[in-house]
Amino acid sequence: MKKKSNYKPSKDVIKRSFFRNLANVQGKFPALASRYDYYMALAFTVRDMLMARWVGTANEYTRSKSRTVAYLSAEFLMGPHLASNLLNLGITSEVRQAMAELGLNLNELLTEEPEPGLGNGGLGRLAACFLDSMASMEIPSVGYGIRYEFGIFEQVIVDGWQVEKTDKWLFRGNPWEIIRPEWAVEIKLGGRTERYTNEIGEQIVSWIPDWVVKGVPYDTPILGYRNNTANTLRLWQAIAPESLNFSRFNQGDYYGAVEEKVASENLTKILYPNDGTLQGKQLRLEQQYFFVSCSLQDMLRIMKTQRIRLDHFHEKFAVQLNDTHPAIAIAELMRLLVDENAMPWDMAWQVTQKTFSYTNHTLLPEALECWPVEMMEQLLPRILEIIYEINHHFLDQVRAECLNDMDKVFRMSLIDDSHKRMVRMAHLACVGSHAINGVAELHTELLKNDVLKDFYNFWPAKFSNKTNGVTPRRWLALCNPRLSRVITEAIGESWVKDLSCLENLEPFITEPGFLDRWQDAKRVNKHEFAVNLYKRTGFGVDPESIFDVQVKRIHEYKRQHLNILYIISLYQRMKTDPHFDFHPRTFIFAGKAAPGYHLAKLIIKLINAVGEVVNRDRATKDRLKVVFLPNFNVTNGQQIYAAAEVSEQISTAGKEASGTGNMKFAMNGAMTLGTLDGANIEIREEVGAENFFLFGHTDGEVKALWKEGYTPYDYYLKNPAIKSAIDLINSGFFSHGDTEMFRDLTNNLLYSDPYQVFADFDAYTSCQDEVDLAYRDVARWQTMSVLNTTRSGKFSSDRTIAEYCQDIWKVKSIPIDTPQLDPLKLG
Repeated sequence: MKKKSNYKPSKDVIKRSFFRNLANVQGKFPALASRYDYYMALAFTVRDMLMARWVGTANEYTRSKSRTVAYLSAEFLMGPHLASNLLNLGITSEVRQAMAELGLNLNELLTEEPEPGLGNGGLGRLAACFLDSMASMEIPSVGYGIRYEFGIFEQVIVDGWQVEKTDKWLFRGNPWEIIRPEWAVEIKLGGRTERYTNEIGEQIVSWIPDWVVKGVPYDTPILGYRNNTANTLRLWQAIAPESLNFSRFNQGDYYGAVEEKVASENLTKILYPNDGTLQGKQLRLEQQYFFVSCSLQDMLRIMKTQRIRLDHFHEKFAVQLNDTHPAIAIAELMRLLVDENAMPWDMAWQVTQKTFSYTNHTLLPEALECWPVEMMEQLLPRILEIIYEINHHFLDQVRAECLNDMDKVFRMSLIDDSHKRMVRMAHLACVGSHAINGVAELHTELLKNDVLKDFYNFWPAKFSNKTNGVTPRRWLALCNPRLSRVITEAIGESWVKDLSCLENLEPFITEPGFLDRWQDAKRVNKHEFAVNLYKRTGFGVDPESIFDVQVKRIHEYKRQHLNILYIISLYQRMKTDPHFDFHPRTFIFAGKAAPGYHLAKLIIKLINAVGEVVNRDRATKDRLKVVFLPNFNVTNGQQIYAAAEVSEQISTAGKEASGTGNMKFAMNGAMTLGTLDGANIEIREEVGAENFFLFGHTDGEVKALWKEGYTPYDYYLKNPAIKSAIDLINSGFFSHGDTEMFRDLTNNLLYSDPYQVFADFDAYTSCQDEVDLAYRDVARWQTMSVLNTTRSGKFSSDRTIAEYCQDIWKVKSIPIDTPQLDPLKLG
């Protein structure tokens, strides 16, 4: 039986360690220290406390040669570390008291932590939740990704428009990471391949690169909740093998002397470079190959350290591809096994297929990555040859199976020859993996029947569903301490590790005073959010109004423009009918648009333009507010989810793979207003149809409308509310008389409407009326809120990880003993 550590440092121990780090690490004393210095000192103090767990975990995994999950992801949107580590160590209260005795406010210190913007949204946040769950469930794992010097851009709003600023998250250092230069690896790029026969007659392929980049790992501990496990997030940074060319420097070519350094470091400079240009596309491909090659070489190093034979690679590592970004790892592992380690092709392919599993996260064709053959040939010549070889063997199988059905051969080929020759990365992921999964029941069915239909028919046993989940540690315990206290006082704290325990809360609905305590927590959250919103935006909102929230990436398929069209229609009803009975409502938006996505940026501008008009109109300002919160991230999300009452999940049915924001809202007691899309379907099944506001066409009905010849202009002509809203926009009413400002957006709706905004408008309006009616019945609304929380147990990422472990990874937990740093007991 492994012993669990329940040691908690005293306030005096915390204070002594804090001052030691302030002096020895920050080099400051209190008279000179800034609040950021105090944050850094506290961060190093907390890191010191978890180092024994981190070292002990690594030692146990090495000793036991544990089967390990390697999670490959281009994004890890971890959020701030300090508060999460305090929660997981169970010392938040002690640290808060220690800081208070030193005249410091813990909440103020927490705001000093820069948030690592190493992800765009749901994909990176899911990866972070999964790492948290694996550590909390004591699953041996390592997350592999890229240490972007500049993460997702910082969004500011200037005159209603999104403006992107550089996200300098590393500007003042990162106390949570440790650099491991001794484990650096080399990555080949460009050049050519050469073939020769060795002394025993074997054909050998050698890749002669044009240039080489070095990958250096930076490690961050990922602490489990109240256990001794501390897994690792390993992020790779690119550097030049030689930082300075002395020969060129001595010749006076000072810029040329550092040219290689600059070119190499550009590789990991920024998250998702704009791929609208050829250079941007190439850089993104370089990034993907760079981090998977670094990661696979690191796994081979671990194999060597633990003295495990290479033909057992798939028994040591279960490698999960988080979407198609890391799919090139399949070809790279083949290269490393065949070219670098002389493993026979057939054996290497068996090992590779048994190693990888692939999660698909999108139903949008444009998001299924494809790379030009010509680009890959120039940049990764050996990888392209291996992909050709994989495709050759695979298509032989397809021909045999389908009796040379050339249409199917063409559809399933890894190479798309229809126009400009492209490598289909989703196809490579399907062929090279032993398991393929979607992330919600509807999404998985659509993969089987549409997006990956040919592959499902070919390998039905490969496919399964793993509905996403979110960690209850960050997204309830940490972000909503008031509601968490109400829950814990009623049923104890076991729910933090087993979210299904929330169902024990349901009988308390009839207990006197329980609903009032629940509502009080929500009310205080709303007031606190209103204060923070005013500080950040200057907008004052009524905490007694309904907080109706849509926060997520700005994209047409997520239909923020459906929401804003309804708000315009609502505004018109309020203006034309003074007796219109409507409970005060605050509509809150947040989210970033891709820098090159014109229509998404127009949607942001329209939201702000409508807000500018509505919020200053005396006739409506006390009953209707529209606010856009800039720079949506994990930190802002934690405040929003705790305060929200209505969760807008209104994507066109069949377009959202899963969604995880919908889960966070429900977990915090907000009611979902949504379509039958992604995980909305399962949320509705769990919380009950009576506790979910449903509207809109189903996926089948959406497809039928297109088949029948969907004509949005007909809706415009026949629906007075739609026509009035569109005409008001086009009149320049929200743009200071500029009739052309929003024309691209309104024309897109009138003559294309690719996500059927008009088709769902009336149903959405009716559903909003139902929300208004339900909110007036205070007891009913409070009960619905409680039931959304109590029935959200399925949507814990712990449940998702348990399913991956059982069905795909075949990995078991390894408890870690009481942490010790005695070197005689390590190794």
